[in-house]
Order: sequence, then C-alpha cells, then structure tokens
Amino acid sequence: MSLGVGLLIVGLLMAASAVLVATETSLLHIRRARAEVLTDPNGDGPRVDERAAELLRLLDDRVRGLGPVLFLLMAFRLIAAGLLAVLVADDHGAAWAVVAMVVLLVIGFALTDVLPRTIALRSTDRLVLRLAPFALAIGRILPVRWPALGLVGLAERLLPRPLRTGGPMVSEEEMLAVADRALASRLIDVDEHDLIESAIAFGDTLVREVMVPRPDMECMAADLTVAEAMAVAARNGHSRVPVNGDGVDDIIGVVHAKDLVRAHLEGNDDALVSGLARPPRFVPETKQADDLLREMQADRYHLAIVVDEHGGTAGLVTMEDLLEEVVGEIEDEFDQAEPLAQPLVGGGLRVHGRMPIDELNDLLGETLPTGDWDTVGGLIFDALGHVPVVGEGVEVAGRRFLVERVEGRRITSVRIDEPGESP
Repeated sequence: MSLGVGLLIVGLLMAASAVLVATETSLLHIRRARAEVLTDPNGDGPRVDERAAELLRLLDDRVRGLGPVLFLLMAFRLIAAGLLAVLVADDHGAAWAVVAMVVLLVIGFALTDVLPRTIALRSTDRLVLRLAPFALAIGRILPVRWPALGLVGLAERLLPRPLRTGGPMVSEEEMLAVADRALASRLIDVDEHDLIESAIAFGDTLVREVMVPRPDMECMAADLTVAEAMAVAARNGHSRVPVNGDGVDDIIGVVHAKDLVRAHLEGNDDALVSGLARPPRFVPETKQADDLLREMQADRYHLAIVVDEHGGTAGLVTMEDLLEEVVGEIEDEFDQAEPLAQPLVGGGLRVHGRMPIDELNDLLGETLPTGDWDTVGGLIFDALGHVPVVGEGVEVAGRRFLVERVEGRRITSVRIDEPGESP
C-alpha cells in the first residue's frame, strides 16, 4: 500500500471517529426528561417519530447502547495509528514514524476529539435525534455488537456490587440549579421559579411544620347543641371544626358546617353536636406532608388531627395548609391575614413567634441555628432555656432577638435588629 493511500485511509478513520465522538457525547449529555420533551414538543401526547423512539430506546440503557459505539471508536483509532506507524516506518524509518504519531496525536485530539465534543455539547438537542439511529445501526452489526457487549458485561462484573444496578439520579440541587438558570435566561418567570422551589421543598416537609399548633386550634365541646355549634362555626369561619370531649387531647370527631346547617333546617337545633361528628383522622407529627396530601386525596378527607409521640394532640392540619406550602397563601374574603413579618422603619424586622425558621432565613439571607424547633419562638426558647418575659432578648447568629409580646407562655411578637444595632 502506498503512503498516499494509507494517509487517505487514516484520514477517513479519524473522520469516522469524530462522528462517533459526537454520537457518544450527545447521548451521554441528554437527560431522559429533555429527550421526552424533544420527542413531544407540543406536550399533546406521543408523537409518531421513529428517530424519537430510537432515542428513547437508547436512553433506557446507555451503557449497552453506547458499547458498540465506543468499541468501534477505539478500533478506528488503533487501526489508524498502527497503519500510519507501519507505512511511515517502511518509507522513512522509525524516527519519522514517531514524528508521525505525535502529529496524529495533536491533530487527532484537536479535530476528532475536542471539536466534535464541543459541537455536540453546544447543539445536543439538534444532533441527538440525528445520531441516535446511527448508534443503533452500529449496534446491529454483529461483529461489533457481540465483542462490545461481551466486554461491557465483563467490565460491569468488575464494578463494586452497589454500582452494578441503578442509573444516574438527578438531585434536588441539580433541579434547583436548572430552575435558577431558566429564571436567569427568562425562560420562566419568578412565580414559576418559586413554585418549582416550593414543590421540591414540599417533599422534605413534615406535618408539624405546616400544622395549626394546639394553642391555635378552635374546637367545640361535644355537649353543645346544634344551635350553639352553629354560632361557634359562624364565629370562627371554619367549615370543619374538631369536637372534643374531656379537653383538647380527647378529640372524638370532626363536625362539618353543612351537617349543622342540615340539622338546623330539619328542626334539630337541640340535638347534641356529638351525634353529628364524623370519625376523626389522626396522623403523627413526623409524617411527610406530601404523603399526607396523597392520602387525603385518596381517602377524600380534608382535616386531620396531629398527635405527638406521647399520643397527645399537637395540632391539626388541613388540605389547605398542605397546598399553601406549594402555591402560597390561599385566602378568601373572610380571612383576616396577620402578617408573620413586618419591616421596621430604620431597619430590623418584627416577626410573629410562630414564623417558620426557614422563611426567616429567606428574609434575612442567613442560616439560623436548627434543632428540635421549627419556629422563631422555639429558637428563642432553646437559646434562653426558659419562658421569656417581655423585654428579654438574646443574641443569635450576630442578631439580637427582642421579645415584645407574650401571651401566656407563647411568644407572639419578636423584634429582630440588624447586626450591630441595639434595641
């Protein structure tokens, strides 16, 4: 074989390896979710597209799907290097063969590795649909498929057992980073970004973080009549009210306002509310909020009594409370909203004692200490070690927390001063 013909073959082999590199890069860097969007850009159901179907089949098992591609890529490069070395050595000697290999390394790295990878990374969406059929076609060549998949199987046996199963996982941090980039690129607006963040955080939220705490619960005694119970329901504005026997720890049911109205219309104003109460649902305070929401949807109930580890009533939670964690506050014309935080003239912040710590962190742009508490009041209780009195303060994370109002043993108003300021 002449040197010219040999160089032509080497060039063709390296060009083919460049295409294989682009195929490998595009298939490795396309997410399954993004591939499904590409195959159904209008979101109106499956689209009849053979290329799209082939792409999804490849992504089901990328290791085996790319095995033949990588095997052929290595074969082309080894053949090209070996052929060039032999031809140059025969014509010009071993020294020139070494020079030819160095030139091949430099040119091959720039033109058949860096260049195709860069193109594939910058045009992944466009190239991946075109190159997926090419990768599948290579996999159908039996002389390539059999040794490639055999070596892939051998390599998998060398992996530690925990790595032999499962695939790449997308972490919450990655999803949030994608949302941040989409917001910066104006692909989504602020409200959509906040909704994504809330939905991701909802999976880590416990019921105790969203419940109405025990001191804020509004119950009605079991020995009230329908007429008296209607007055209580009208006063608090709730459609469902827990019914208690001997105290808040003895919840015997939940009465619906519509049941009270029906009893009133039937002339049963003197009937006891305990006879209308429906069986209560009890959930532990450590239950995941998303699990509870799915349970409420499946079993068709809207209110649950939250119990602590000792079996006592810790609070109550409604479906509205759970939804508000995702979509924000839901208020109707009868709600009297009490802001949890108010900025102060001259700096600082006034917050309610039941304000969640994570929401305060967002406002302050800081990370306050965490522990067995979820609210500002719990943080102050832990820092002081006793029930505070009005005017008592504590330093936390470089800020001064001043207790402004206490109702019973509950902290209802706290002033937070800027770092370096005094109350």
